[in-house]
Amino acid sequence: MTSESVEQTSGEQPDAPEKPENSLLTDPDVQMRLARLDGQLQVILPKVKKRSAQDDWLEMWQQLTHRLNSGERFWKPGELIHVLAQDQLLDSRQLQEIAEALKSADLNIERVYASRRQTAVTAAAAGYSVEQQSPNIAPIFPTVNEDENCESPLYLKSTQRSGIEVRHPGTVIVLGDVNPGSKIVAAKDVLVFGRLRGIAHAGANGDRVCIIAALQMEATQLRIADTLARVPEHPSGQYEPEIAHIAPQGIQIAQANYFFKFHCFDAEANAWVTTNPKSLTNY
Repeated sequence: MTSESVEQTSGEQPDAPEKPENSLLTDPDVQMRLARLDGQLQVILPKVKKRSAQDDWLEMWQQLTHRLNSGERFWKPGELIHVLAQDQLLDSRQLQEIAEALKSADLNIERVYASRRQTAVTAAAAGYSVEQQSPNIAPIFPTVNEDENCESPLYLKSTQRSGIEVRHPGTVIVLGDVNPGSKIVAAKDVLVFGRLRGIAHAGANGDRVCIIAALQMEATQLRIADTLARVPEHPSGQYEPEIAHIAPQGIQIAQANYFFKFHCFDAEANAWVTTNPKSLTNY
């Protein structure tokens, strides 16, 4: 199959101007609040304050429950909501308590945005779609604060179930399967120590040197940078570790055993080139 390009799909002074809505995502002193931004209902958690984590959690929990139980409800029963965790470090118990509080208000978590890698891992393990960044910012992954180290690999030690989408501004490493209906989007590489049966997108910011590797490559769709391909069924039903990469002809898949022995990235061609054409397959 030939590859194709696709479009890449963040005293009072009464006269002082109001802060724009997006300042809610960057103001370190913002309180927990519910808001609707670009039509999407969001719960925005406050940034971490310089005190004990337990005090932070208690105050945030009180703010959340108070907001959910007071005032007029401007959402529909059963509406999906995004959780903007910002730099909060949430463990599985805290995330479950947030989910239960929202559930009691007829709200269901659809996606979790986090700048802390451990919070992203916790959310993914709980079965939520995850994006390790703030939403509504271009490009797909913005430049992040180096102190947050968001570009470090994201390790997911569980199978990614159908309906789960994970986005990360670095490499994503899955220790398990990626099931059909799930999606992994990474600004760097996608490495699956299991069966890749869903959708994988590496080099999401346009980096063509990135690769997708899996112990068993059965992906519904592969995308590297702006190049797209589907993986046909293996005629023999035999599988071995493979690496998908961009070659001058488009996306190709090669055996992982000797990939880096027979391949190198050619800056002029802006693609991987090989000295052993028999080791790969065109898609």
